[in-house]
Amino acid sequence: MANNLVAIEPKSFEAYEVAVAKAGGELAPLSPSVRALIWTDYSAADRLATTISENPQLEWVQLPFAGVDAFAKILDAPVRFTSAKGSYKEPVAEHALALALALGRLLPVRIKASSWGRRAAVSFYDSNVLLVGAGGIAEELIGMLKPFRAKISVCRNDASKPVELAHEVFGLEQLPLKISTADLVVIACALTDRTSGLFDLELLSKMKSSAFLVNVARGPIVKTADLLAALDKGFLAGAAVDVTDPEPLPAGHPMFGRDDLIVTPHTADTKEIVMRHFAIRLEHNVRAFLGQGEWLGEVDPSLGY
Repeated sequence: MANNLVAIEPKSFEAYEVAVAKAGGELAPLSPSVRALIWTDYSAADRLATTISENPQLEWVQLPFAGVDAFAKILDAPVRFTSAKGSYKEPVAEHALALALALGRLLPVRIKASSWGRRAAVSFYDSNVLLVGAGGIAEELIGMLKPFRAKISVCRNDASKPVELAHEVFGLEQLPLKISTADLVVIACALTDRTSGLFDLELLSKMKSSAFLVNVARGPIVKTADLLAALDKGFLAGAAVDVTDPEPLPAGHPMFGRDDLIVTPHTADTKEIVMRHFAIRLEHNVRAFLGQGEWLGEVDPSLGY
């Protein structure tokens, strides 16, 4: 049995084919002789489960995005799963920073303004920034925030693991206490049982009334109705989300058109950005599959990411 046969399902792209070939892998239709599978459709978890069940020879499955919550029910299958976590950290961190700056400079108001208005702005220099999540996006954002002299705190599952350049690292259980000191909160964690609905009205009510919230992770981490209620009550100054629940938001949804809320349609990483960065991850992990390097983005089923 050849050890370099790789299948791409359900849809192949030229950039991915080139990446596999550059790594020394050989593309082939899925068959009993193929031991590796690159899965490109985030919305087809059930189909992937069936594919794995019908192909017990598979040893490795590469998943398409950093988050693997859609595949949570099959992560205990007897194969090695790798995700794209870390692959899109640069554009997503860039988007998070852009959203934060837009909130601080009141751009939602100014873009729509038809009169001079009041002079108001918030600077993030020397501010307290809280990052929820300690993966690649958080690490990249910390680097971007360094020129701002921000005091950065990180909330993560395992608080015993340090985060470079972070002033403080703490666990989820301390988030309700620590969030009250933050001027900016950025959600960049995985969607798991522990983080689903984490940002509810109770937690949001503990934020500084002058603080901003940015979510570039997954929509269900924030309870949509609770965020709107928190904004209405003045619990925080504003929010910006690139991910929503539901997604996409239906036309006319209450999240649209507010002066204190920016909604971008999951554009932190566009199709073009994803394809370029995912091809890089594929080349690396195909080499690992061939015994020529370490795996990147290996999924821990017990953690769900």
